[in-house]
Order: sequence, then structure tokens, then C-alpha cells
Amino acid sequence: MQHPAPSLRTRVRRKPQRGHYDPATIAAIVDTALICQIAFNQGDSVHCLPTACWRVGDALYIHGANNSRLTQTLLDSDCSVCIAHVDGLVMARSAFHHSMNFRSVVIYGRFVAVDAPDEKKAALTAFVEHVSPGRAALVRPPSDAELAGTAVLRLALDEAAAKIRNWGVEDDAADLDIAVWAGVVPLRQVAGQPESDAGAAEFTPAALPEWLIS
Repeated sequence: MQHPAPSLRTRVRRKPQRGHYDPATIAAIVDTALICQIAFNQGDSVHCLPTACWRVGDALYIHGANNSRLTQTLLDSDCSVCIAHVDGLVMARSAFHHSMNFRSVVIYGRFVAVDAPDEKKAALTAFVEHVSPGRAALVRPPSDAELAGTAVLRLALDEAAAKIRNWGVEDDAADLDIAVWAGVVPLRQVAGQPESDAGAAEFTPAALPEWLIS
């Protein structure tokens, strides 16, 4: 069953056939992201800032300093959050039909603060696990002072839309005889060779998310 857009501002208008609104698709795209872009108004200007992100359940989480411009503003007004992955370059026979394969999510709403100590600790543990599965049990947990100086914010994923392109070339019939290569060049994000700190324990690939090493 096709899920409807949760709101007017999430409805995909250009190429609506690429729109997806089901929670599983949105969660999968969020879960393969380390960074999101957050657009917001402040004063007499607009801003778009990158920040680390992760998902727990049906919410997106971010963190930052308690006194930062970003965290303070996001608690007072709505914002738009974007996550995007480029999966391939679509090389057509005409310049006009070149494209990209991609997965993206746009989320609307207002962040809320995570103030309860146990919930904040659990959220930050989930962040460490998102970046490096199994690592939270190996490293020193945040101190009380570190927790007090860190703001953790949560944004519900109930007003979100995904947009996906994941297929090949769409050339016009009249261009099919042009003698030039056409097809898709796949792209993916992978981890490089680890650069160990002096005296550190041995690195294992399991310390990275599966989508970075597969």
C-alpha cells in the first residue's frame, strides 16, 4: 500500500513517482547518514548548517553545546532537515538526460530537548553505536559535567518524505544511435585505511557500520 504524504509541505511535487513516505524507507536512509543539513531562520537571515545525526526509534537526534546558535534556535522554531546520498552518476547520450541516482529525506518540524539524564545518556550511547557498533561498552562514558554541557535534541520523523532515483538511463529514442558510452557509474561511501593513535588497541572492521565496510 502506498503511504500518503503526511503533510502538504512534505508532498513531493516534481516527479512525484519518486516520493516515498513509509517509515521503513525513511529510517533506512537516515540510518546510512552521519551528517544532516538543517535549515532554519534566525533574526533577519536564513541559515543551513551541517551537524552529526542519528536515529532512535521514530526520531532523529542531534547534539551540540548548550549555548550554540543552532541548538538554541531549533527549540524555538520549525526547521527543515535534509539527508542525501548519491548512489550513482547516470550518463546519458544527451546532455539533458544526464542524472544521478540518489536517496534523500527531508524532515519538517521542531526539535525538543532531551533533558532527562537517563534518556540523554541512552541517546548519546546510541550515537556512539551508530558511528561504531560495540564501541560504547569499550570507552569511558560521558561524565556528569560533559552531560551537563551537552544539549541533545530530538525531532520526530512523523513529517518526513523520501525521494529516490535508482534506475538507469532514460534516453530519447532518437538519441539511441549516438556513438557514446551510456550507463550508470555506481558510487558508494567506504571507509579508508584506519590510522591508529599511538598506543591504541588493534582496530577491527567490526568497529564500523556495516554500510561503510560492505
